[in-house]
Amino acid sequence: MDRKEILSKVDHTLLSQGATWEQIKSICDDGVKYGTASVCIPASYVKKAAEYLAVIQGGCDEKEGRVKVCTVIGFPNGYSTTETKVFETKNAVENGADEIDMVINVGWVKDGLYRDIENEIKEIKAACDGRVLKVIIETCLLDQDEKIALCKAVTDAGADYIKTSTGFAGGGATFEDVKLMRENVGKEVKIKAAGGISSFEDAEKFIELGADRLGTSRLVKILKTNG
Repeated sequence: MDRKEILSKVDHTLLSQGATWEQIKSICDDGVKYGTASVCIPASYVKKAAEYLAVIQGGCDEKEGRVKVCTVIGFPNGYSTTETKVFETKNAVENGADEIDMVINVGWVKDGLYRDIENEIKEIKAACDGRVLKVIIETCLLDQDEKIALCKAVTDAGADYIKTSTGFAGGGATFEDVKLMRENVGKEVKIKAAGGISSFEDAEKFIELGADRLGTSRLVKILKTNG
């Protein structure tokens, strides 16, 4: 698999607390230059980034590979109320977000409240108004049975993707988790591996195991550093 194909599956990401507009703008420029699937950025920058990308991409439409704007909801802890997450989602969509990455309430997992998790995902999916929804389950905080149960909940809720990690909870994507997801999630649900993906070799391995999207900034950084 060549690097161009791998990059076409990347959500080029900047979610650090101190992210500035100049840094977000650079992420957008890089996304267009290297042909990433999207830029994944804080919600406060969505409107400005969407407007900026519309200008620098000109008349490029979705079929021609337009770089999408992705943002995060309930990030990074996931324990805000469902009503808050729904508001965040609607606001992001109004501001021009193409894709939404939401964080589940891990405490609800520990309490066994899978029906509540499923219902929350459904409400947020409705608020997406046709946009792509990725559900972050924070695998590093879960045991195997919990991961499998969440594969079912995400599938039954009708989300587009299940995603491994925020990258803010002490762990990221692992090959084992992506394999487990592929074995247990519905066929119509795609997989996003995120957190700690630091080489093209690892990226290719994640894709081979079933990941359809990768959340990382390091692959573009490699190209910018090494050419």
